[in-house]
Amino acid sequence: MERNGALPNYTLREMMALAAAREIKDGEIVFCGTGISMLAAMAAKHINAPNSIIFFETGAIDSHMEEVPMAVADPRVMLGAAVNGSLADAFGYMQNRFIGDRVVGILGAAQIDPFGNLNSTVIGDYRHPQVRFSGSGGACDVASFVSRTIIFMQQEKRKFVPRLDYLTSPGWLDGPEGRTKAGLPSGGPAAVVTDMAIFRFHEKHRRMVLAGLFPGVTVQQVLDNMGFGVDVSRAETVVPPTSDELHILREKCDPQRLILG
Repeated sequence: MERNGALPNYTLREMMALAAAREIKDGEIVFCGTGISMLAAMAAKHINAPNSIIFFETGAIDSHMEEVPMAVADPRVMLGAAVNGSLADAFGYMQNRFIGDRVVGILGAAQIDPFGNLNSTVIGDYRHPQVRFSGSGGACDVASFVSRTIIFMQQEKRKFVPRLDYLTSPGWLDGPEGRTKAGLPSGGPAAVVTDMAIFRFHEKHRRMVLAGLFPGVTVQQVLDNMGFGVDVSRAETVVPPTSDELHILREKCDPQRLILG
């Protein structure tokens, strides 16, 4: 809640992290990677999802997370962990269907298409690319098997493309039946959080729709930074960060500004 009724000053990166944190529900099991996804998971645990469990592909499950780690292989992810296992343990846990719909993955990529499919492999032709990235890592497994995903993207036309240069990680593939036809379990992307807005996916045709605008951002600004059109009829203004949320994000989650900058 606000302490003085005034709108706090914040950066779009802070808004982005907190918007994603709000997407995490109490009791969920959060599979996250390095960077802002890690910060969002920590913020959720401190603010709105105290019983959530954070785990990493390196095998640490439910660690104390007293400081934001530099990467998933940072020894700080192991502090006070309930389990310090292996990569195989982490991926086995992620795909455990007995956990049900509690696992949420946080992903990022170089490109995203209207159905939430992701490319983190190449820009351009696969054999003669303009840019080659590190590839899937565990992203394809996460996108394929967890019950839902939250995707981080910068709002840029070169990233929001009508067709991917390479399909690394599946979203809704080509529509509502795409995942089923591909033999994938139920799941799929639930939200895309950018530095301008929040997108969701239509419950019937599974195409991306604009759901929320960050304060001060217009619909046209968002559309100008996309390579395809989206339904904007549901767009509402996202609630700005409260002073308490910002204090927790800055002082408890990332006091050294390793991710917030």
